[in-house]
Amino acid sequence: MAGSSGQQAPDYRSILSISDEAARAQALNEHLSTRSYVQGYSLSQADVDAFRQLSTPPADPQLFHVARWFRHIEALLGSPCGKGQPCRLQASKGRRVQPQWSPPAGTQPCRLHLYNSLTRNKEVFIPQDGKKVTWYCCGPTVYDASHMGHARSYISFDILRRVLKDYFKFDVFYCMNITDIDDKIIKRARQNHLFEQYLEKRPEAAQLLEDVQAALKPFSVKLNETTDPDKKQMLERIQHEVQLATEPLEKAVQSRLTGEEVNSCVEVLLEEAKDLLSDWLDSTLGSDVTDNSIFSKLPKFWEGEFHRDMEALNVLPPDVLTRVSEYVPEIVNFVQKIVDNGYGYVSNGSVYFDTVKFASSEKHSYGKLVPEAVGDQKALQEGEGDLSISADRLSEKRSPNDFALWKASKPGEPSWPCPWGKGRPGWHIECSAMAGTLLGASMDIHGGGFDLRFPHHDNELAQSEAYFENDCWVRYFLHTGHLTIAGCKMSKSLKNFITIKDALKKHSARQLRLAFLMHSWKDTLDYSSNTMESALQYEKFLNEFFLNVKDILRAPVDITGQFEKWGEEEAELNKNFYDKKTAIHEALCDNVDTRTVMEEMRALVSQCNLYMAARKAMRKRPNRALLENIALYLTHMLKIFGAIEEESSLGFPVGGSGTSLNLESTVMPYLQVLSEFREGVRKIAREQKVPEVLQLSDALRDDILPELGVRFEDHEGLPTVVKLVDRNTLLKEREEKRQVEEEKRKKKEEAARRKQEQEVMHFLCLGVGALLGRSAP
Repeated sequence: MAGSSGQQAPDYRSILSISDEAARAQALNEHLSTRSYVQGYSLSQADVDAFRQLSTPPADPQLFHVARWFRHIEALLGSPCGKGQPCRLQASKGRRVQPQWSPPAGTQPCRLHLYNSLTRNKEVFIPQDGKKVTWYCCGPTVYDASHMGHARSYISFDILRRVLKDYFKFDVFYCMNITDIDDKIIKRARQNHLFEQYLEKRPEAAQLLEDVQAALKPFSVKLNETTDPDKKQMLERIQHEVQLATEPLEKAVQSRLTGEEVNSCVEVLLEEAKDLLSDWLDSTLGSDVTDNSIFSKLPKFWEGEFHRDMEALNVLPPDVLTRVSEYVPEIVNFVQKIVDNGYGYVSNGSVYFDTVKFASSEKHSYGKLVPEAVGDQKALQEGEGDLSISADRLSEKRSPNDFALWKASKPGEPSWPCPWGKGRPGWHIECSAMAGTLLGASMDIHGGGFDLRFPHHDNELAQSEAYFENDCWVRYFLHTGHLTIAGCKMSKSLKNFITIKDALKKHSARQLRLAFLMHSWKDTLDYSSNTMESALQYEKFLNEFFLNVKDILRAPVDITGQFEKWGEEEAELNKNFYDKKTAIHEALCDNVDTRTVMEEMRALVSQCNLYMAARKAMRKRPNRALLENIALYLTHMLKIFGAIEEESSLGFPVGGSGTSLNLESTVMPYLQVLSEFREGVRKIAREQKVPEVLQLSDALRDDILPELGVRFEDHEGLPTVVKLVDRNTLLKEREEKRQVEEEKRKKKEEAARRKQEQEVMHFLCLGVGALLGRSAP
């Protein structure tokens, strides 16, 4: 390195005599600029003696010769020689040593944060046991049809669960309960049973009228006492409809109409007065219902309907499902231990939780989630249930804030044996006992709707921590936001109560999920026509991108042709792709912010569309590998969110779940052949000037193929694009296109009519002017 054999090493004496280190380095650099830094040169002791005068390599970039040699010698020596220290370096044998390597600084990895209701802040998510996550979710009370409020919670938790499991790769154990013992279920089951018995007796018209009048009396009292405006409006509507249905039957009876006409009026009144009569029958005969099977029939039916609704919404089933009716022994044991620990007391066959005793303990705190709601008697009584807030029940408590762990059963209620007499579980204790049995003394995540925070979840926390004698039964509490209907609270009284089945008649499960993804899971979501229209447009926007990419990938190319040279456009698009992936990851780390994710995905697709349009304008094919990578990534993300079924390899499936791959792979080759044949026929027709053939070709594209769910897109100078699209979507598009064309035609005719009128008026004015001119003196 100091010189080849036959070359003499430079004289460093003048360089070594320079006292200033910077000047010495400058002189050394000038000498070194005439020498080669080529493998094979030997290293002399003179080289080392010159460089040991330098403490560090020079910072001036112009002195790169010195800096390069300094690092090379430093690598050979292991460390720089101190001034005046002997350097025992022997001449090298022509072999180089690898320079020192330093790792890149890198960036701090983004960590998942979740909004924790226990702190009302976004907290770093740290499971208690490595990657394993234990998660309990409050399930439905099954006494009626599942509605969009249920969908709000269970779709949102399904998205969160999928993201934790499939994106962040946590090992999630997901547990959910079914509440099949509850005041609402007991009352509804009794009412249904008693009304069915009433119908079996086939009451005469006169008897029915008498019973309706008898039922209206307590109903009117209840209506007058009701202060809740929504509930009052619902009761008023029932009263009004019953009165309207009563009048025709009264007239029919008075007029002695035929049996068929009277029976028709009876059927109408029975239908309208069902809720009224059921409530009246329950108040008079409810205590006589003693068969426990009556109380299990109703929840079993509605549980089945709930599971079918969840399957239709593509919500994953829980890893384990618990039913209250199957955990009564565990609930009894749970209550007993709370009593043994000093936080529960028996009163008149019921067992209550002692909130004062619990709150006064140094180890515990009551009302962790909503401390400002402690003492809210209206909320507490709603939590106890309609059958458990009579004056005698309330007087059994030591404090108004105490709540029932176990309820002594009254006549007409189901019961199970226990140390305190026959009774049934309280509402709050159910989840504590079932979750505690399966997940132990502390779980990672507990989820539920926002309206369950107090008293339900606060009471769950209290009784569970009283049982386990800890203060960490739940580490992260997640609550999904409310759902409103067109800005209003969902209520039967407002006639905006929408079941999941009703919602699925208007929109697909994917469209509903996209609407949820476009909103934060913890904020209020407004289910309205505007919300759903945004979801429909988003779905269409993504679907068109997937269909365009599929068309590009179908173009025949040899095995080497699929790898194309990248230009500036491809490099820029790829950079944007990775930037968007980073932004999406950061959004998911930020409380699983799917709203931002969806916007970033939209922006990425927009960039791809601009790229494809630019390539199309240049009559060039886009880079298939790059677009395929982006489309596969978007498909992967939508699969994680549950918006695409697993079997779809790229984009939204066509033809429904389980059929898309077979349908697309089967019919597309034939459609491609048809497209090419049609293009050939159109070319000949244009050359031979045969407009009839061109019209038939357009009819095939516009009228026939859309009926089969096939879209042909003709582009000047480019091959026809073939797309498989949902038939209803194509028919809707065709109808909208026809409406636009009809509107244009009408406007054109109107413009022509106005022009003609103006011309007529113009000629009339000219004629009148001419006549006036002749008659002038």
